[in-house]
Order: sequence, then structure tokens, then C-alpha cells
Amino acid sequence: MASGGGRYRLSCSLLGHELDVRGVVAGLYPPGAFVSVSRDRTTRLWAPNSPNRGFTEMHCMSGHSNFVSCVCIIPSSDIYPRGLIATGGNDHNICIFTLDSSSPLYILKGHKNTVCSLSSGKFGTLLSGSWDTTAKVWLNDKCMMTLQGHTAAVWAVKILPEQGLMLTGSADKTIKLWKAGRCERTFSGHEDCVRGLAILNETEFLSCANDASIRRWQITGECLEVFYGHTNYIYSISVFPNCKDFVTTAEDRSLRIWKQGECAQTIRLPAQSIWCCCVLENGDIVVGASDGIIRVFTESVERIASPEELQAFENELSRATIDSKTGDLGDIDAEQLPGREHLNEPGTREGQTRLIRDGEKVEAYQWSVSDGRWLKIGDVVGSSGANQQTSGRVLYEGKEFDYVFTIDVNESGPSYKLPYNTSDDPWLTAYNFLQKNDLNPMFLDQVAKFIIDNTKGQTLGNVNTDFSDPFTGSGRYLPGSTSSTGVPSAGVDRFIGSGVFQSDPFKTLNIYFPKKEAVTFDQANLTQILGKLKELNGTAPEEQKLTEDDLILLEKILSLTCNSSAEGPTAHQLQTLWKAINWPEDIVFPALDILRLSIRHPTVNENFCNEKEGAQFSSHLLKLLNPKGKPANQLLTLRTLCNCFIGQAGQRLMLAQRESLLSQAIELKSGSNKNIHIALATLTLNYSVCLHKNHNIEGKAQCLSVISTVLEVVQDLEATFRLLVALGTLISDDSNAVQLAKSLGVDSQIKKYGSVSEPAKVSECCRFVLNLL
Repeated sequence: MASGGGRYRLSCSLLGHELDVRGVVAGLYPPGAFVSVSRDRTTRLWAPNSPNRGFTEMHCMSGHSNFVSCVCIIPSSDIYPRGLIATGGNDHNICIFTLDSSSPLYILKGHKNTVCSLSSGKFGTLLSGSWDTTAKVWLNDKCMMTLQGHTAAVWAVKILPEQGLMLTGSADKTIKLWKAGRCERTFSGHEDCVRGLAILNETEFLSCANDASIRRWQITGECLEVFYGHTNYIYSISVFPNCKDFVTTAEDRSLRIWKQGECAQTIRLPAQSIWCCCVLENGDIVVGASDGIIRVFTESVERIASPEELQAFENELSRATIDSKTGDLGDIDAEQLPGREHLNEPGTREGQTRLIRDGEKVEAYQWSVSDGRWLKIGDVVGSSGANQQTSGRVLYEGKEFDYVFTIDVNESGPSYKLPYNTSDDPWLTAYNFLQKNDLNPMFLDQVAKFIIDNTKGQTLGNVNTDFSDPFTGSGRYLPGSTSSTGVPSAGVDRFIGSGVFQSDPFKTLNIYFPKKEAVTFDQANLTQILGKLKELNGTAPEEQKLTEDDLILLEKILSLTCNSSAEGPTAHQLQTLWKAINWPEDIVFPALDILRLSIRHPTVNENFCNEKEGAQFSSHLLKLLNPKGKPANQLLTLRTLCNCFIGQAGQRLMLAQRESLLSQAIELKSGSNKNIHIALATLTLNYSVCLHKNHNIEGKAQCLSVISTVLEVVQDLEATFRLLVALGTLISDDSNAVQLAKSLGVDSQIKKYGSVSEPAKVSECCRFVLNLL
């Protein structure tokens, strides 16, 4: 029981999941068990080691094709006396499991995006919330109704004890009360995404949110109380049995236990994101985190971990690093921090944090009332504790810079300080300096030149001055390879190359998005493509072999489409191209390369993508995107889809087939082929360009989901850059899309790219996106 008055301590740590544990729930059977779900796509049932402390993995279930984000237990029925397990995933599906099978009993389909929350009610009803902005009510294997009204992802759902009443919490910052499928009331008060809900009784409930607050509500609409204590997003909330005490977990690396309206205990964990928690019948707390480890905490002396395990946990915690930029510890000025002697003074309350400076290091400690001592909870990184002598850099306004210049704009006026890092853009720095000090923009060129001259043009990393098309590369013919010829790189558009600004420097404000036109894959070595086509024609089945005349027709279509000829391809030439792209999978790739180049021509685009032929054409391309197919075909098909956007007919077809094409294309994300990742990112970008024009929120939600999912696996920075441009394009001028992106956690996903030094366009674009979010 929560009111036992004891302090919670570690009971056990459970290893098994390979990635973040995103959901935990107390089970029905066996007694004292719980279920966990993870980004590793598995669901695991953990049974207590009776009578000993600890748990054993009793059962592992799989059924989702992407990460599993939530779980709930469907109560027992006559048919299933042990109840059922329901899980929601990033594959848009809900899987229903029995306790004795590793495969789903059945799968609920209907949501159009990630299912991120589940709640069960009486008589087998199930309520699901999704990133598609809806909640759905299910009975057995049928969707009974869809709750529509939120304008952003539905992150939290709960079925209230009173029949027919349901709650949904959303990234639109509101909570809605539903009765019989109709919205009865909207609760406003949270200032950011609502992430969790918990039922106290028939008339009261709790909510937690990204605004780091917890609220207690009456279902009549009044907010009775607001609780503060966490310093970052609160992800989950769970209530102790038979009382109003509760626990919360958050992005600030902590689990907090609340008793009688106060934060009674703070437990720090050696992981940044503490995603989920649940309370077992015996009052023990189960917690899942971003390090993939499940930890159980107890106030029972019999179930506390051994002294060796407690020490190991404390050691792991002390080795953790806390990024000062998260704000979890407040503003840190290392110069003003006391030394180790500060730890001789006892703390005043449980969970109090204290920062001390030990030489050049900053360490964080937390006061433990039960132990009567300060426990180290990590080393603080990113605090400006260095000085110019120790770091070789200059301190200005508490931050470190490579240079701090003194600028005299005129003899009689004041001088100004201009801080600069070699990783910064001189033009953007100059522009910001003039803006900050309210100086005339006419000085822009002078200030930028001053920076370049006085830093000797120094930048981080080497600037590549040799042209290499970032879309397709160069060298001998391989599927998707290109000609090695090119143009000098100086002054090229930052989107497709490197170089310096040669146009209006004010464009440095944001030259990346919203992107107005589709990005295409144009480079090619025609001789090598035709040579490979002729070579493989010899191995084609007799009935599919191309005649000498056919090969001449294909050579002609390539020449027409690649040399901007006013002459259009003939019907005969187009029929021959269709015949070639229907070759067997193992030899079709040079024909796909010809299609990739030809589809840019208005005549070819119209012929293949029109209303009559488009369905057959897109169906053929979908087959070639098969995740089990040849990577060469996957790559060239993705590039063909990207190039379809250049024509009106192609755009219409791509938008009409968006759901199926993107759903199939995203399955290619898990490979390690960087060219496929770049093509997938470009396809998403081209969809973003179209969706920016027509403000289709459903389409934007799918694209945002694709971006979020692909960012998790992609390593190549060019692919990352294109995803950032796609993201920026999607959310520009659309507050709903901004909320949707924030609700998906994309802002925390992309922060790391803000520190990429080379290529600079990645960090620059990232910062512009973060500004919108």
C-alpha cells in the first residue's frame, strides 16, 4: 500500500527487452504478474518468483511489424477466464493475445497511424488512441465507433467506471469526455501535450502532460489541484490501489511517488526517458525506460534487492551523464558552484538535488532521507565550467566561443562584442549581430568579410570542392549509378551541394524550406545503362527478349527525354518501355533506370500516370518495392516515384496512392543501403512539397510518422538532411502540423542534429525546424 510510510527502494532489474520499454501493465494471471511492451516489437509476460523476490519472463509474444507502444489487459470472460492482452503499435495495428500463444489471436485494423494508448472496460470493450487524431471503440474484433474531435495525436485514453463514459487526452492540450460516442465536455488547462490519464474514482481523474504538471479533475469540468515537481515531459501516471496516491515518470530521469498531494519520494534512474510505470496489487512499482531495462521498486523489506544489487544500481546511477541543456537541473553556472565540502551539509527534504564542482567536473547529488546521505546521480555535461586557459576558447556571457571580436561601427559610437565559433555561418552570425544591436543592414557584407578575414576562413571539417552529385554518385554503371561528369560546386544551391552564398545573404535566414518544387534524380551515364540493358537482354526469357528494333526505340526514348527534346516519344516507344520494365526481377534494373529518367518527360509522365493507366503502373511499382526483393530494384523504383512528381499527372497519381506507396516504401528503412535511405527521404520530401500546398492533415500525419520512424534508423546525413527539409516543409504555415509533430516527439528526436558540424546544412536546417517547433 502507498500509505505504508516506507521508502521505495530497488527490488530487481529485469533484462530481456533489446530497446526502449514503452508500456507496462499489471496482469491478471498469474497473480502478481505484469506485461511489458517495447520498441523491439515484442510483448513479454513476467511472473513473480514465488516466494522469492524477482520475476521470470514467462512468455514472449510477437505480432507487430514495428515498435510496440502501449499495452492493456482485457478483463476475464467466460471464453477467456485469464483475460486477454491488447497491444498497440507503430504499424497502426492492435494485436490481441491469449496468455498461452506467442502469436495474436486476432489483429484490429482501422487506425491510420501509430496506436499509442489503450484502455479496457466492461463487457470486453477496448478504447484505443492514435496519432491519427482519433480514438476508436472496439468490441471483440469489430470497431464500433470512432471518436473524432481532437486536432492532434490522441496520446492517452481511459474508460471510466461509469458505463459509456470515456476520456481522451491529446497533443492539442485538451482532454475530452465522451458519452456514447459524443463529446460531452472538453477540459482545458494543460499548456502542452497531454500524455497520460489515470482514474481515481467514478467522479475524479488525473492527467499528466509535457508541461511538467499533473492535474486532478472532476468529471464535471473543474480542475481541483495542480501538482508540480518534474522538470521535463511527464510520460505516464499510475494510481495506487484503493487510495488517491499515485506515481509518475518523466523525461527528467525520475520516478516520483506522490502521497497526500505531495511529492514524497524522487527516485532517479540511469536512463534519460522513463517512459512508463504501473502499480502492482502489492504496492510495488514497475518502471520501463529508454535503456531497455525494467526496474521494480518496493517498500517491503522482504522484497528489497540485496546490498550488492543496491550498490550496483547506485554505481550505475553515479556513472550516468546529465546534459545540462535539458534544463532538468536548472541553469548551471559552474564558476559559482561550491566544492565537495558542500556535501557535508545534510539535505532538507527527500529528493533534493545539489550540484558541486570537483576540479573541472560538475557532479549532481540527491539527498536520501532513509540513508541520511547524498547519493551521486551523475556527472553534468555541457556546463560551461572551462575557462580560456583550460579550453583554449573565450568565455562570453557564460558561454564558450572560438573568438570574441570587438566591433567599432563608427568612431564616436559604442563598441560591440561579436562572439563567433568556427562552426558558425559568418553571414548568419553577421546578420544576427546587426539585428541584436539594431544596426544598419548595409554593414552585413563588411561584418561578414571581417569575420572571414579575421578567422582566416577557418571552418570545422574540410569543404569538398570536387563535384559529386549527392543524389546518385559517380563511377562505373551499377544500378542507380551516374555519369562522373559534373559542374563546379562553388555557389550551388545549398540543397544539392556545397559552396558559399553568392546571392542575397539575407537568404541565410532559411534557404531550406518550405521546399516549393519536387527533388528529382537526374544524373545518368546513358552509355552504361544501354550497355547493361543489351547485355541482360541475352539472358531474358525468349518471349520477353527485346528485338534489335526494340533496343533502338529505347535508345531513342532515352535520347529524347535526357536531351530536353521538343519531340515526344511515340506510342510504340512507350509500349516497348512498358515491355522492358516487366522483365524478370533479377534483370529488370537497367529498364527501371530508363523509366526513372524517362518519367520526367511530360509525354511519358502523362502516359504512365494518367487516370486510365495509373493504377496498373503504381501497382507494378508497388511489387518492385517488395522488402524481400532486390535492393537495385527497390532503389530505382523509389527514384522513379520521386521523379513522377515532376509532372501534374504524376503528382495526382502519387497523392492518390500515397497511403499504399508510403506504407510499402517505409518497409525498406531497416536495411543499411544509404542510397535507399536517401531515396526514401526524398520521396517523403516530395510528398511534403505537395501536402504543403493542399494542407491535407491526414497526409501530413502519415508523412510525419514516416519521418519519425526513418529518423530512428537512418545513419546517412544526406538522408537525414532531406528528412529535416521534409519536416520543415510539412509544418511551415500550419499550426496543426506543428502540434502533430510535437506530439510525435519529433523535436526531441532531431535535437542531436543541431550539433552536426559537417555538412553544415544539417545543423542549420535542424535549427530552423526546432525554431518552428
